[in-house]
Amino acid sequence: MFQYKQKYGGIQLKGVIKKIMYDRNYGFVNVEGEEEEDVFFHRTGVKEDFNALKEGDEVEFEIEETDRGKQAIEIVKA
Repeated sequence: MFQYKQKYGGIQLKGVIKKIMYDRNYGFVNVEGEEEEDVFFHRTGVKEDFNALKEGDEVEFEIEETDRGKQAIEIVKA
């Protein structure tokens, strides 16, 4: 399992929206350079319009450790 905090600290990461479920208000982003590492995100973690995001969009984000695991936050289109 990839250790975000140890490797990146508070650095802005890059990735691609892999899956987005508008009706459930969440999706998954693939971390650049980590093909098998997808991170959950909720619409509240998107700084821009959630509905404007599409699968395949390049984004920048940060990782937050929650009680449910890692979550992408501060998401913006790259």
